[in-house]
Amino acid sequence: MKVMLSRSESGQLSVYVPKKDLEEVVVKEEVIDQGKVLTLANGWELKFPNLNDDTKLPQTLQATKL
Repeated sequence: MKVMLSRSESGQLSVYVPKKDLEEVVVKEEVIDQGKVLTLANGWELKFPNLNDDTKLPQTLQATKL
């Protein structure tokens, strides 16, 4: 699914899912060998295969819901 990943001025990551009209903050980041898994405040876990720390935000990225 396509999601928009952004970072607030305070440094907090948030994810917006357009098809669900859902915006949630990221409460946990886990680095895996293929990218990152982000856990949202609502409990969803999203896998981002090509996400690293120097990715410019905001950006629309492909994610997989685990």
